[in-house]
Amino acid sequence: MEVVVLPTPEDCGRVVADVVTAAVEGAPGEVIIGLATGSSPLLAYRELVARHAAGLRFDAVTAVLLDEYVGLPAGHPESYREVIRRELTDALGMDPARVHGPDGSAADPLQAAGDYEALVTGLRPVAVQVLGIGANGHVGFNEPGSSLASRTRVKTLTEQTRRDNARFFGGDVDAVPRHVLTQGLGTISAAEHLVLVATGEAKAAAVAGAAEGPVTTSCPGSVLQLHPHVTLVVDEAAAGRLQRADYARYVLTHKLVGQGW
Repeated sequence: MEVVVLPTPEDCGRVVADVVTAAVEGAPGEVIIGLATGSSPLLAYRELVARHAAGLRFDAVTAVLLDEYVGLPAGHPESYREVIRRELTDALGMDPARVHGPDGSAADPLQAAGDYEALVTGLRPVAVQVLGIGANGHVGFNEPGSSLASRTRVKTLTEQTRRDNARFFGGDVDAVPRHVLTQGLGTISAAEHLVLVATGEAKAAAVAGAAEGPVTTSCPGSVLQLHPHVTLVVDEAAAGRLQRADYARYVLTHKLVGQGW
């Protein structure tokens, strides 16, 4: 795992955008990019939109989303498919048919989970999976206690996660669905490159648990320690509890020319 500690959230957004840009420009044909929603990747997405305006093409990109609320009607403004369309893919000029997400409005969520798992695994491997992390260590919507080998399925959100997400629903926690469809930790781990971005002091404990704590279902993000290619991008505030933050800064300073992420 490469831990990249940067001064500001904006710096973090640029590095995540650099990783996605390299994958898009380096692919000889179609490239699959995994997209997370939430506040953590927003600056990276804005940077990608700016690069698209400057000429970066996304014609050969297919996107797969990590998760979706269960029970929100199609087109609901806080459904993750709508959020990612509004914040990123429309601005990148991507064909909506190439943006895939779990069907949270399906009559049978369990079947929808299986269908989405089949779709994601049927595509060529995800080249880059963008991730955030919850304050309780969840990745995607894999709450603490999730199997490290889990596949796409229905999960019940913790009350902490519902309270954290109430800000997207006008502060009304009762409006936040209790259930979600999420790629499992095993599904996520099949991507070739995992890029997790976290900013702010509120994420510091989760970041430390994911990067330096034991590999445990109590911190789902710790599954990243088992993956061969992970880039953890954090600002100084989110790095506040990392014991090896100074070494991460040293490594970044002495990175080889052309080494990449």
